[in-house]
Amino acid sequence: MKEVISFPHLGDYYIPIRKLLRNLTKMEVIPAPPITKKTIELGSKYAPDTVCVPFKYNLGNFIETLDEGATILFQAGGGCRYRYYAEVQEKILKDLGYKFHFFKLVSHDRVRVLETFRLFKQLNPHLKFRTFIKEALHALCFIYYMDKIDEVIRKNIGFEKEKNSFKNLKKEMLNEMDKTHSTFALWRMYKKYKKKFRKLKVEKPKNTLKIAVIGELYTAMEPFSTYFLEEALASMNIEIKRFTNVSYLLWQKALVTKWLLFKSRKYCKYTLGADGLDNVYRVLYAKRHHFDGVIHTKPFGCTPEIGAIPIIQKAAQDASLPILFFSFDSQTSEEGIKTRLEAFYDLIKIRKEKQ
Repeated sequence: MKEVISFPHLGDYYIPIRKLLRNLTKMEVIPAPPITKKTIELGSKYAPDTVCVPFKYNLGNFIETLDEGATILFQAGGGCRYRYYAEVQEKILKDLGYKFHFFKLVSHDRVRVLETFRLFKQLNPHLKFRTFIKEALHALCFIYYMDKIDEVIRKNIGFEKEKNSFKNLKKEMLNEMDKTHSTFALWRMYKKYKKKFRKLKVEKPKNTLKIAVIGELYTAMEPFSTYFLEEALASMNIEIKRFTNVSYLLWQKALVTKWLLFKSRKYCKYTLGADGLDNVYRVLYAKRHHFDGVIHTKPFGCTPEIGAIPIIQKAAQDASLPILFFSFDSQTSEEGIKTRLEAFYDLIKIRKEKQ
């Protein structure tokens, strides 16, 4: 029987992840299809009612991809309740009658290199440790360059002269990066497209509105989970700053946690779990860098963010900074999100004009 690997969808990150899994295992890899309403409906149908929304999205992804012929599933794991997803999802899927092998990449909230290598060695007995390290570094660089370009895009996409010029160029860049075979070639591709993005024509006023998007990591990185919030902000000619990405979660977060705790000491004596502490600090950052408002996103029932919200509210109040909270679940109305977003836009625009 032919083995086929799959994993949950997460924005454009499926491209470097697919490439990594394909090169390490030499097997066919089919990422889960882009998330749609069908995905959340499938996940909600079989998931426990009280579980957070990312669980339901991931479960729906797995069902879709198993129906397409996947036989091996990967889940990242680690973090908050996310560390328990794999075992529960595996049990639900096997109770539904699916036959597959399930692998979790992160144990004890951290990636262990030798442990991960042994996992992939099970799937590809010919895999050498040197090849494993080379491919892992290549994937990390791919993700880092993606995230750096995304920062440029968020800053400028709301002011592009030619519609979809940033989106189309990013698609072209990802296609070319996916074909690279060396980290050096990847770096050259990044430099080439960095120049191309800078050459795209934008009409950006000096006194533009700036919004910081903070909150739970999944709703930050999967566009469908927030009904494409960033696209909506860009259409209002707003400059966007989003803090959480895969680069931050993989290596930057561990390096700055103590520093964030020190800078947020007025509001937090301890870390709050997941990105709770980070989001308190980000409100202070937004005030210091003269942002006009903050939007906080989370899935319904996210415990770390629920604990952080009263502290975030206090920090925003002390900073005289408007803040809008969104909580997403399978029943969230897209029209309701639009209405609240438009009202918040009017608020910060009037406030900025008065200032």
